Amino acid sequence: MKLTRITYIGISLLIFISCSDDFVDVDSQDQNSEDFFNTEEDYQNALIGAYDLLQSTYLNVMLGEIASDNTLAGGESAIDVPGIQEIDDMIHTPINQQLRDIWGWMYSGVNRANYIMEFQDKTDFVGKEGVLAQTRFLRAYYYFELVKWFGDVPFAVDRRILFGDQFSIPRTPKTEIYAQMEEDLIFAAANLPYVQAETGRVTKGAAQALLGKVYLYQDKFSEAANVLEDLINNGPHDLLTDYSTMFENDNENNIESVFEVQYSDQEGAGFGCLQCSEGNVAVGFNGIRSYTGPVFESGFSFNVPTQEVVDEFEPGDNRFETAILDIDTWANDTGATFSTGFEHTGYYNRKYIARQGDANTGDANLTNPNNYRSIRFADVLLMAAEALNRGGIDDMRAQQYLNRVRERAFGNSDNNVTATGTALTSAIYHERRVELVGEGHHFFDLVRTGRAASEINGFQAGKHELFPIPSIEIQLAGNQWEQNPGY
Repeated sequence: MKLTRITYIGISLLIFISCSDDFVDVDSQDQNSEDFFNTEEDYQNALIGAYDLLQSTYLNVMLGEIASDNTLAGGESAIDVPGIQEIDDMIHTPINQQLRDIWGWMYSGVNRANYIMEFQDKTDFVGKEGVLAQTRFLRAYYYFELVKWFGDVPFAVDRRILFGDQFSIPRTPKTEIYAQMEEDLIFAAANLPYVQAETGRVTKGAAQALLGKVYLYQDKFSEAANVLEDLINNGPHDLLTDYSTMFENDNENNIESVFEVQYSDQEGAGFGCLQCSEGNVAVGFNGIRSYTGPVFESGFSFNVPTQEVVDEFEPGDNRFETAILDIDTWANDTGATFSTGFEHTGYYNRKYIARQGDANTGDANLTNPNNYRSIRFADVLLMAAEALNRGGIDDMRAQQYLNRVRERAFGNSDNNVTATGTALTSAIYHERRVELVGEGHHFFDLVRTGRAASEINGFQAGKHELFPIPSIEIQLAGNQWEQNPGY
């Protein structure tokens, strides 16, 4: 929507005023969006606005776990946030507030990026290629989320979707949207440095990693391997030596973090506008119910790990205690107290539960400053391994990347994988699950590799690979968009 404000005067009022129309020639106090982008500062401010919607992806991450077999919805009761409970049980419908939030928030991100691209040629300044490169990465990031969740979606490039446009923009095949993502990310990688002066900005490595993931989701294994190995061999990233420190607030934006969503506890937030929070809302939702004790803070006990994912960890895997908090053992060891919520399993997602030491800005459960490690170097290594193996390119190199991750996990090479072929594929899938548990990737890994129906209770093949487009969005578009199959 344009930034201008328009005031309409009722027809009946015109009967009682003079014939002069001077009264309508009043300058708006708001800046017209068409008159923006006159300076570098304008572009930078708009870019900050495009970054801002990244913080709303907390919901994508949390639901990406709950939809999988890694976690259960949890919460206070079976009716605590019904939309989340429905996705956990695979009974969600096109009337689901959380799905509508993802749809609307991701399109807001797309629109903010497209706003910059619509006026990309208006004003020149030194370094504009870098601004446009960051913008195009963000557009690809938001579209990638939309395609992951909804498949074919309405698609616009280099122009905003304004009110009324929804009647003329059809759903576009995801192959076309993927092609635009590839183009955007190739441009971003070519025009960004590996290290940015300001923490949190998109880098060349982030663009390469997301491009590799976009290729992998399309089974373009050769292309994925090429770009991911280029990042592995030439980029500045490496595995963090001590995995146990990976998700602590004092170790954010570390050498393993290829792209990290930045959160802050400096501003308050409320349930009336969750996407407005500068904090990581999921961290409060994931937190321990009615907790009193050291290290952690209380929360709403959503997104609780299952016994199945706990059992997936092998003996001697040092990642377990960093990824999973066994609350009974913790309480026995520390004297902490807590209460149990719905679907209590005894486990919490330790990576993303609230820690003590933040500002506790109200509402404290919505303003946690824990950054989200969106793409980690371990993920890059495992994606490269998968591409090399599933593409029939080089199982030995695939083993090398997989075992780099495993050697850190076990502290030695005694548990290295020597398998090849489909056995190696299974080993890579297992490693992705335990390495990335709690980080929102597992549901989509299961879907893209055709394993979801055999792994997730209630999952119906041919239906649940995609989520339904919110009914209200279809209605607002004049019912021109066909719903996803099965809904």
